[in-house]
Amino acid sequence: MEGEEILKKLEGTTVDATRHQLETLNTILKRNGGVRYLQPYLRDSHGPLDARTFRRIVPLSTYDDYADHINRMADGADLDENGDHLPLLSVDPLVCFFLSSGTSSMKPKLIPYYDSAPSKASSLLAHGGSNAILRRLFPPRPLTNKILWFMYAGNVTLTKGGFKAMAASAFPLITNKMAQSQFQAICISPLEVIVGSNLQHQMYCHLLCGLSKFELIDGIRAPYAVGLIRALFLLESKWEQLCEDLEQGVLNSEIIDAEMRSSVTEFIGGPQPELSNRIRSICKEKNWHGILSKLWPNVRYIRSVTTGSMQHYYRKLKYYGGEIPLLGGDYFASECPLGINLDTMQPPDLTRFVMLPTAAFFEFLPFDLDQGGIISEDTVDFSDVEVGKLYEVVVTTYRGFYRYRLGDVVRVVGFYNTSPQVEFVMRAPKGPNEILTERDLMRAIDTLQLTLGNRSMGEIIEFASFLDQGLSRKQLKIFIELKEGSVLLQKEREESEVVLRSCCTSFEEGLGGIYRVRRGTEEIGPLVLSIVHAGVFDQLLQLAIENDAPAGQYKAPKIIRNRKVVDFLEKNAVFTICLGTFGLDR
Repeated sequence: MEGEEILKKLEGTTVDATRHQLETLNTILKRNGGVRYLQPYLRDSHGPLDARTFRRIVPLSTYDDYADHINRMADGADLDENGDHLPLLSVDPLVCFFLSSGTSSMKPKLIPYYDSAPSKASSLLAHGGSNAILRRLFPPRPLTNKILWFMYAGNVTLTKGGFKAMAASAFPLITNKMAQSQFQAICISPLEVIVGSNLQHQMYCHLLCGLSKFELIDGIRAPYAVGLIRALFLLESKWEQLCEDLEQGVLNSEIIDAEMRSSVTEFIGGPQPELSNRIRSICKEKNWHGILSKLWPNVRYIRSVTTGSMQHYYRKLKYYGGEIPLLGGDYFASECPLGINLDTMQPPDLTRFVMLPTAAFFEFLPFDLDQGGIISEDTVDFSDVEVGKLYEVVVTTYRGFYRYRLGDVVRVVGFYNTSPQVEFVMRAPKGPNEILTERDLMRAIDTLQLTLGNRSMGEIIEFASFLDQGLSRKQLKIFIELKEGSVLLQKEREESEVVLRSCCTSFEEGLGGIYRVRRGTEEIGPLVLSIVHAGVFDQLLQLAIENDAPAGQYKAPKIIRNRKVVDFLEKNAVFTICLGTFGLDR
């Protein structure tokens, strides 16, 4: 289908969203109602199930409810006596596994991907609609038609049973020659860069390829805003080496991947002294505001996900981008597409997603921020959500998840025709013991950054929190990484501590109502704030990649639930302060 035809079809699904939702559930259950996972709940049911009955007899689920089945499939231990695969979660053939980001546990979850015609149709509609919206905003140009796309698809692993495991975004490039060819037609970097094995070297080569053909670049993209920020920090630190490599027409010796070296060297096409001088004249000023438009003057847009935990990086991306429009992403997950962003020009706090009625069967658990969790296990559907209310999203997918709590909290802000429009609020807390949300933490960090910035003390690069429940009184620990060269890091330790303590009243007060109440009752002990060495969160990224997390999808954890991660951060702290009374150690 052509772009406008896809958009028309998407529009049609939202006109009678409730009917499409019921048809979606019926399609899923008609095909997969007999799978092993559902049998304990559906064995006494006869004939088609209506949505109300389905919601009554099938319980809500989390990933742990599927882990045994998924591990059996991954290990190839799901065979019957004839050697055929048992339909544990779906009757469709298992193709591969998608990897979750690995953010919370350092080890990514395996998400089964089946050869399901309805699933592929819904994904095609969602992704096709997203591309059509982009082409409508920025019609293709004949000559300036390349994307500097920070894509990484190299860390493909094999399970014990012989199935490939990869990032969902890597799937077309790894498995589909036509998709690979189409992607290469618009991406400036050779395929050898995208499927390389070293993230830092891949980022460097993406930058080098983009700079060597700067006049062809129409857009700059990455799956998540943090991926663009990492690449631009690398540009700040490596611009002289990039200029040297362009001047010589060959990569420096740090890039050891032979295929990547060969393809990029060929791509550069020999020594480029004039090009090198151009870049050197721009970067030597060390004025990084609007640097993207200076280096790539034909770029019309920058695109990445900037909602949720990515919102922290939006301001920095705007700084680098200058006047270039920064487009938001869509609401897609490894499990299924969820919503599409019809107005990508909006900033993250105004980004709205139209829920896709044919992508999955959706339910919504009422959620209360003040209580820090869901307030009822009775879900509502498309037709019963209320504008202004918060909900945790529940999905039943074509890919073997049934009444699955996705872990996302959204706010319903309106309706597009009859389909809910939502804004992404945050990841849901994991349990009643959690006292801090990503949203609270980000708000407090923004306050601290404003204070430090006003005093020219430094820039916060990354941050995370951990609630230590192993002490007599629980204790909240905050870890902060400042940009290398920050004034605060160059002061004597005692002086740095004084500066931080003077900032901490407003910081601690911004950590949310639940924290303040429990801190006030002394259920929680004094706040601990640690400044870690520059580059520590990048080391966490590398550890996650070594544990098979997909490089392009990794997001540094904001709420840490893994003790090993905390131990690593504490070991790499420059200094740590402990606040006494609530708000300030007086």
